[in-house]
Amino acid sequence: MVGEGRPVVVTGASGMLGGFVVRRLRDEGIPVHGVDLRAPAEAGVRATVADVRDRAAMTAAFTGAGAVVHCAAALPSYAPDEIHSVIVDGTRNVLTAAADAGVPRVVHISTTAVYGLPTLVPTPETHPREPVDTYGRAKAAAEQVAEEFRERGLCVPMLRPKTFLGPGRMGLFAMLFEWAHEGRHFPMLGRGDVRIQMCAVEDLTECVLIALRADPEQANDTFNVAADRFGTLREDFQSVLDAAGHGRRVIAIPARPALLTLQLLGRAGLSPVYDRLLRKLLADSYVSTDKARQRLGFTPRHSNQDALLRTFRWWQAQRSRGEAHRAGRTSREPWSQGALRVAKVFF
Repeated sequence: MVGEGRPVVVTGASGMLGGFVVRRLRDEGIPVHGVDLRAPAEAGVRATVADVRDRAAMTAAFTGAGAVVHCAAALPSYAPDEIHSVIVDGTRNVLTAAADAGVPRVVHISTTAVYGLPTLVPTPETHPREPVDTYGRAKAAAEQVAEEFRERGLCVPMLRPKTFLGPGRMGLFAMLFEWAHEGRHFPMLGRGDVRIQMCAVEDLTECVLIALRADPEQANDTFNVAADRFGTLREDFQSVLDAAGHGRRVIAIPARPALLTLQLLGRAGLSPVYDRLLRKLLADSYVSTDKARQRLGFTPRHSNQDALLRTFRWWQAQRSRGEAHRAGRTSREPWSQGALRVAKVFF
């Protein structure tokens, strides 16, 4: 582990991924310091409640640290100015503070959204950054900031996960889980025969730890992180409906009219399904994970269906305790379904 005996600071420590990383480090006996706008719930973890855009607070939090894992980010549902400020300015601030504090390594969590909508699948890390929305453009700009700091001598392993999920994840997945639990069919744009890769949060957390431990010459690079076992979107979503036990099916709906309707609803603030996701659902979307396997020795353990079903079972447990209804805008809360809630009566 980098900086053996020195703490690892995790930004976004109260988020879904940050929480997993914090718990994994703590459980392995590694000192952890969580940074977030909310104090981490985990016991035995030192915490700084601060914004990653606060340079003084970050420098103070990073002083004496052996490494930083930068998980903090904005979501695609946030306002454009906030997305850019949190992701781009926040990343520059975190890296500057880490360099000023003498931290030798920062693991930066990026996203495959930087590729945009590539026609080359599986998509390698060498594919150009061609983002198509505000979130993707901000993440691509943050990667450029990280690369500037690499050139200055800071070790910055950069991980590009596909959409990750697991216990603690709600967001848009809560809609699938709710409809399945209530015994409804679930609509799918087109036939649903596209292959869309996901990533179990447990696998992403494991890759973070490997990136912390690996030799700098191997780790100081950019890596896709995703499941290596996944079916079509219809097959993966059907597994959730089957687990719900109501005999319901994924129902194909004409793609183009549905796409136009959802785009209009989204622009009116009546649908949580953002435009890039809509377009991504119409074509294969998966990346090559060969580089992480060959350079880091990382092999994902969980398939798409593993991750979906583990998350669904967690969601059911939350619902039974009355804790799956409070809508919000983070990935740990169900997003408001807007007009799509009314559409449930037809399924």
